[in-house]
Amino acid sequence: MSEQALENVQHQDMETKPSGTNRRKGWIGGIIFTFVIAVLGYGLSHLPGFDRIGPLASAIVIAVAFRQFSGYPESIRPGIQFSSKKLLRFAIILYGLRLNIEVVLHDGLPLLVRGAGTILFAIGLTLLLARWLKANTAISLLLGVGTGVCGAAAIAAVSPILKNKDEDTAISVGIIALVGTCFAIGYTLIKPFVPLDSIQYGIWSGISLHEIAHVALAAAPAGQDALAIALLAKLGRVFLLVPLCFIFMYWMKRKNNGEADAHIEFPWFLVGFILMSFVGTYLLGKAIPVSESVMDGLSQTATLILTMAMVGLGLNVNLRDLRSKALRPLIAMVITSVLLSVVTFFVS
Repeated sequence: MSEQALENVQHQDMETKPSGTNRRKGWIGGIIFTFVIAVLGYGLSHLPGFDRIGPLASAIVIAVAFRQFSGYPESIRPGIQFSSKKLLRFAIILYGLRLNIEVVLHDGLPLLVRGAGTILFAIGLTLLLARWLKANTAISLLLGVGTGVCGAAAIAAVSPILKNKDEDTAISVGIIALVGTCFAIGYTLIKPFVPLDSIQYGIWSGISLHEIAHVALAAAPAGQDALAIALLAKLGRVFLLVPLCFIFMYWMKRKNNGEADAHIEFPWFLVGFILMSFVGTYLLGKAIPVSESVMDGLSQTATLILTMAMVGLGLNVNLRDLRSKALRPLIAMVITSVLLSVVTFFVS
């Protein structure tokens, strides 16, 4: 090859390969893009109807719609992937600040046992129904985890361990937010007619509803005592997310034993989750004086980061596959949620 031809080839390579500056711009642009949609999700969540499903699900709705009708430049994909993976793990770490280990261990041990029963019931029955309905196993398992533990946060935590597709994770988060909200509203409507006192009603809400926000929505009308016991019951289920993740790690290693992809990445973000739980329990507000407004700010920051991660996941959803993949897992989850509410009602 002549020197002139070699120079032409090198010049063409430089034109086709993005420079480091362009890659950084695309990375930053993707993160900003997910942030903007997350903020729009917050705005949408204040509108009638959407105020019931919250910012996470609202942001996913916008992201999915944007992906179907417009799409996004390929150059910002790295930043979107960063949001859907790295920011997701960081949000789970910050989520640990909401778990007061001392309260759970000192006051919530009986509720912890009930919470373990809820998790086993939800995952086991969802998978059983999914098998009977011939539903998508990956989405059904995520929905079982979300129903049994703590909704979107639990789904986000176990998804990397189970090596789920971003699309399946986003679909599962959207379903859990919608169904959980419907159940929480249903609880408030039937509360005057159920033969439970405020404490019993709070326990029932805490061990059966999907997310912390759903528990708060359902239990608040019964008074402060009901809300406190409901959140305590719910925090017990959040606490059990950690051993559940390690169980899934062991299961995945056994499942992939001897295969080329048998290596399962250790979920270091869970270590961060535990550390943040200790920080929130024993340092913030005790050894380190922190106001309630600061704690609220940290909680809102964690929710915003988790919403950005959900946007990144939602931008990978293909609506053409949604009906075939999500309808049957949705049916399995709804049946499980109904039966879970019935069973826990009689043990509250």
